[in-house]
Amino acid sequence: MSDTNDLNGTTPTVRPSTAAELVARSNRLGADPKNTNYAGGNTSAKGTVTDPVTGKPVELVWVKGSGGDLGTLTESGLAVLRLDRMRALVDVYPGVEREDEMVAAFDYCLHGRGGAAPSIDTAMHGLVDAAHVDHLHPDSGIAIATAADGEALTAKIFGDKVAWVPWRRPGFQLGLDIAAIKEANPQAVGCILGGHGITAWGDTSDEAEASSLWIIDTAAAYIAERSRPEPFGPTLEGYAALPQSERRAKAAALAPTIRGIASHDRPMVGHFTDSDVVLDFLAAAEHPRLAALGTSCPDHFLRTKVKPLVLDLPGMATVEESVARLEELAVAYREDYRAYYDRHATPDSPAIRGADPLIVLVPGVGMFSYGKDKQTARVAGEFYVNAINVMRGAEGLSTYAPIDEAEKFRIEYWALEEAKLQRMPKPKPLATRIALVTGAASGIGKAIATRLAAEGACVVVADLDLDRAQAAAAEIGTSDVAVGVRADVSDEDQVQAMVDAVVLAFGGLDLVVNNAGLSLSKSLLDTTVADWDLQHDVMAKGSFLVSRTAARVLIEQGLGGDIVYISSKNSVFAGPNNIAYSAVKADQAHQVRLLAAELGEHGIKVNGVNPDGVVRGSGIFASGWGANRAAVYGVEEDKLGEFYAQRTLLKREVLPEHCANAVFALCGPDMTHTTGLHIPVDAGVAAAFLR
Repeated sequence: MSDTNDLNGTTPTVRPSTAAELVARSNRLGADPKNTNYAGGNTSAKGTVTDPVTGKPVELVWVKGSGGDLGTLTESGLAVLRLDRMRALVDVYPGVEREDEMVAAFDYCLHGRGGAAPSIDTAMHGLVDAAHVDHLHPDSGIAIATAADGEALTAKIFGDKVAWVPWRRPGFQLGLDIAAIKEANPQAVGCILGGHGITAWGDTSDEAEASSLWIIDTAAAYIAERSRPEPFGPTLEGYAALPQSERRAKAAALAPTIRGIASHDRPMVGHFTDSDVVLDFLAAAEHPRLAALGTSCPDHFLRTKVKPLVLDLPGMATVEESVARLEELAVAYREDYRAYYDRHATPDSPAIRGADPLIVLVPGVGMFSYGKDKQTARVAGEFYVNAINVMRGAEGLSTYAPIDEAEKFRIEYWALEEAKLQRMPKPKPLATRIALVTGAASGIGKAIATRLAAEGACVVVADLDLDRAQAAAAEIGTSDVAVGVRADVSDEDQVQAMVDAVVLAFGGLDLVVNNAGLSLSKSLLDTTVADWDLQHDVMAKGSFLVSRTAARVLIEQGLGGDIVYISSKNSVFAGPNNIAYSAVKADQAHQVRLLAAELGEHGIKVNGVNPDGVVRGSGIFASGWGANRAAVYGVEEDKLGEFYAQRTLLKREVLPEHCANAVFALCGPDMTHTTGLHIPVDAGVAAAFLR
């Protein structure tokens, strides 16, 4: 195979490079979840290029690098090694007890700069005598791989076209094993890796892809045709899924407790799933036994821990009963995980990484999954859905028999896995924090939401206008970073629905910014009761409702938190023609003091920001307030920001981003001991100095 273009007469024959062809195949395979899970599996291709140093042909192997995802793989995500040097490692291989040393040896086989870091599976791809190799984690293939009689099933389903490879931890020896099996079975197109997944190969990229898909589809068809009717057993009385609205309300009520359980050792972001796959599994009689056996594929249990925490109550149990039992089970789970660690840890094992569950299953309701960020939490849930599919297939044909506990520990606390974790970038200051910002579709609120997300927080953008809230969230980031919701903060039910949406989107709540507001610039005599009530309903009553509803979540989680009020310079400054607005801002300012005093015992800080003259991007100023204030001060409306700047001590215009800076300062890592504070963001208005 060559990466150089051939000439046929005068017309060049152009074909994709080996690397480009590999990326295209990888993307196709990774785009379909039936083929492999997110970031699961790896692919490779071998080809010949001209060595730029010698000018002679050199054979290379391109392999998906460590940590990459097939569905989104690009050429920069490939490790590139010289095949002769990689295969020469066989001669210095020190044996399975020291095979981890071979990963470092791959660095001496790199071609040029080598591209991405080689993964542990590089040996499999380099040593197997085939131009193209795919290693994948399909649910159907792992179902055969984890069946108690997987070897016999492999022969029965595939004949001699697919070989069986007994469980072995990924590494150099597994590469040698698969290479030997392929050599001994020239008619085979791939193999089932016991407890793990599949590997397939071909002389061309298309042949390798076809072999992979044939194994996956053949296994799936066999399971569909031969599986017994109820692989998970009959439905348990009382364990069927609750109606959607009821189960989601219960999920929102339980989410703070469960997040607190999952964040005992370190804060976590959560994800909620109530798919039919999960609900059907939890309704069946065998789910406690199967859940206790844990997952098998290394990619699965590295994301989900060896087993989940399962609430052993029916869906009809009350929230109070469920909370009490979950707290009991959490203690037992931590003790069990610590015992698992102690049973298998050796003096050189990495320290225990925390004993909290990453998957919590609630019959009738669904699954809560956790991780260091939303994507990790979501993917952990997807992996457990994969595990459920695997268990269904294995139980339908045979008996689910995952790899044993000792092997799981060897991988979970593998020195190479620990090294990978240590290479992860340092988390951002607000990583794992979940923020709710009201009135955040524009102006100060949008700037705050944007800054908090940039500092690592997950953000819910709440606004009266759903379309604008969702548009603002989309500007900030993907749905793993920001989501938009509609809420009228003056309506108690809508505030509860908003907070429920937050905890269902990200698992909990840590940081609340009361920013929603409006203003009507009128004198005392022109201010109607309706004007007064409208402003007090949105800002005084609304802030109260949001803070009260959020505080229940913060207290139940037991993780502390922050509540920030965007008040105003007007809370302490007496100006003309804004009695309703200034009075309600004073109300908000005193709520800060009152709540700081009340919530401090729960580790919840409550602070305020007092802006002034924030004209650019402001929804309030654009809605008529700006024109009225400009008329009061006798300036043109488009000059209002400059006018406000000139009356300040610093002569600087205040922008929404300056308010966002103050919110981050209050909630960031440097002001952990500050509560009850109001920060002026007004460029210096002496009459509004706090005293």
